Amino acid sequence: MLRTLPAMRLAGALAAAMVSGCSATPHGQSAHAPANHPKPPVSYYLALGDSLSRGVEPDSSGASVETQHGYADQLYTTLRKDHPGLRLVKLGCPGETTSTMISGGICHYRAGSQLTAAMRFLRAHQGKVALVTIDIGANDPETCLTDPSPPNFASCVGRSVPKATANLTTIVTGLRAVDPHGRIIAMNYYLPALAQWRHGLLGQAVARMVALAAHGYNNLLTKIYQTYHVGIANVFGAFETTNFGGQVAVPGYGTLPTNVAAICRWTWECAAPPRGPNQHANQAGYAVIAHAFLLAGPGPAARTSPQAAG
Repeated sequence: MLRTLPAMRLAGALAAAMVSGCSATPHGQSAHAPANHPKPPVSYYLALGDSLSRGVEPDSSGASVETQHGYADQLYTTLRKDHPGLRLVKLGCPGETTSTMISGGICHYRAGSQLTAAMRFLRAHQGKVALVTIDIGANDPETCLTDPSPPNFASCVGRSVPKATANLTTIVTGLRAVDPHGRIIAMNYYLPALAQWRHGLLGQAVARMVALAAHGYNNLLTKIYQTYHVGIANVFGAFETTNFGGQVAVPGYGTLPTNVAAICRWTWECAAPPRGPNQHANQAGYAVIAHAFLLAGPGPAARTSPQAAG
């Protein structure tokens, strides 16, 4: 682990430096010159994914814009307290799918795509990338929700999910080829469509149907990540996505099932126009996601070689 001197030890070192400086100051140096402190070693936290990795939220006009308090920002702030040399590098792209992460087409990367850019970064900073986080795959089946009638929904999911899982395998394989033993943590997803519950019996039926589909989809993502020894930030569980039990009073939205309440409290999906409905997390929701990453494993570790972390 990256370490700093304990407070008492650091104070003693400073006192010794001051005494030494007064009794034998090198030629040309002031007796009151401050002690030189070695800079902490530089390491990197690489954030990959879609709009969530960029901290996107709706502004007052309803436009989705990047913020500085997404989950990657909040996670970085927490980790940097113990690792002052840690630097955050965001390569995520709003709207990214598993296909565009491989081939490009939405955001501009000199390397051509986010995956290629990430692999180049890992190669260029071997031994210094302490943590990689990923959120990708939510945008692949999202178009299925535009027509959630059972036959069309099932057909859409049947087409998009196998392609997304194949692409995700390609993505993780590429990252592991460059950094076989690095610490990578990926998240599964919350389900904004649960907000449909508030729209009567039909909305409740839709919410239950998509919750089952999301449970299956997240299980597929998890299996792929586990195959490649990637940690899982259980955001699906943190948002209690399948918990239709319980009743939670949410100011402005009434009393809702536990999972629906989480969506209304931690995302903009239940918000009134112009900010809502918007699927992105709010600042509190991003904090929940950041905490899920923290629970998924220890923070960054010092690495002396690309094989040192595991």
